[in-house]
Amino acid sequence: MHETTKTKPGIALPPLAPGMQGFASDWASDQRAFKNVSWGKAMMWIFLLSDTFVFGCFLLAYMTARMSTTVPWPNPSEVFALNIGGQDIPLILIAIMTFVLISSSGTMAMAVMYGYRRDRRKTAALMLLTALFGATFVGMQAFEWTKLIHEGVRPWENPFGAAQFGSSFFMITGFHGTHVTIGVIFLIIIARKVWRGDFDQEKRGFFTSRKGRYEIVEITGLYWHFVDLVWVFIFAFFYLW
Repeated sequence: MHETTKTKPGIALPPLAPGMQGFASDWASDQRAFKNVSWGKAMMWIFLLSDTFVFGCFLLAYMTARMSTTVPWPNPSEVFALNIGGQDIPLILIAIMTFVLISSSGTMAMAVMYGYRRDRRKTAALMLLTALFGATFVGMQAFEWTKLIHEGVRPWENPFGAAQFGSSFFMITGFHGTHVTIGVIFLIIIARKVWRGDFDQEKRGFFTSRKGRYEIVEITGLYWHFVDLVWVFIFAFFYLW
């Protein structure tokens, strides 16, 4: 680009050098890339991008271990079955966990909507409901871990088959469960601030933005939706494969 680029009427940006040099200069100086995006949103997106690489590496390592082992891999329908009424029901707990976590994305989206409408009571209530869904998910995951540990599954051994199953399971689900737990804590903190009216009174404190700005609710929602999306991939690769 050799011509001067305008982003707003009366505001001109200097011309860019051609090719990759201009692209690198544009992004490095933040001339256009994040012009209309707050630093809070930009930093959250950058964090989520880096976290995507971490989860992606974990899932690739899991697939590599599963496809390269010579020992039979455990059948998820048998390992994750619950005995209810004398019958083994496959993946029933995992299905409930998935339903709870996906439902929390809906309540979080509604919380963001009411936040920008300045309805702090509904926003706080929906955020607390989202946190309750998240805490329920973590509780069921703890039950799942307890059950498998009681049955002899360890990171270094597994009575159902390949030893890599235990290490993959505890690493991937534990890392995701940690993300959910952190999200629940932040949801409670932000919900308390919204309920007290900190964003309406411009009260100073951690995570309190300018007066009337409920953007932190949306930023928290970005993190929460990411956690839910990652679980969909874990569910597909680990429990259905």
